[in-house]
Amino acid sequence: MGKENIIVGRNPVTEALRSGREIDKLMVSSEEGSMKKILALAKERRIPVMKVEKSAIDRIAEGKAHQGVAAYVSAYAYAELEDIFRIAEERGEDPFIIILDNLEDPHNLGAIMRTAECAGAHGVIIPKRRACGLTEVVAKASAGAIEYMPCVKVTNIAQTIEELKERGIWVAACDMGGQEYYKANLKGKLAVVIGSEGFGISRLVKEKCDFVVSMPMVGRITSLNASNAAAVIIYEVRKQRDGN
Repeated sequence: MGKENIIVGRNPVTEALRSGREIDKLMVSSEEGSMKKILALAKERRIPVMKVEKSAIDRIAEGKAHQGVAAYVSAYAYAELEDIFRIAEERGEDPFIIILDNLEDPHNLGAIMRTAECAGAHGVIIPKRRACGLTEVVAKASAGAIEYMPCVKVTNIAQTIEELKERGIWVAACDMGGQEYYKANLKGKLAVVIGSEGFGISRLVKEKCDFVVSMPMVGRITSLNASNAAAVIIYEVRKQRDGN
């Protein structure tokens, strides 16, 4: 993560928390004194906190006085769910949303945002916890798509899927054991869920989805990289929308 994405020191971090600035996570090496106020603010704003050794913060602070706290701030602004629906409406299209369940690799997130933008998707949804945020690495991997593709960060993916379904969106999980993706009906209002690199889609999230689409695996390796899998599904949706 680029240096400009890290704030260190108790006062600067407190101000960032108070100002409502987008913060991905906090790293703290103690929970004493004025740190209690910082932890209370982080809890109030539901910002993940990691307890680490002082040496870990020394490393990322690169010589700056950090007083045992560092905040990873977002390099780019997050959107709201409403922004995705507004963009779809402005284009006169059915919403097409990519949901990423616990994706931790910034290169994959950037690559997926790039594909989503190229294929005309309206937005990407990521969880607040156990996932990669919008960093400089993501921006670089997205080849500029980060500027145009709304990314919404939500507290609970399963809950968000429920909300999308209430708004008439069909939700497809890209996972094993489903219908071949090219045989599935992917037209209309749609969200596609892509899982993490190592663990796929969590059970609860998969249960919330309306149906599962799979890719035939005929080689010796039985899984695709998350961004490759996403690209295949995203372009199948594009193909079906274009009437091919």
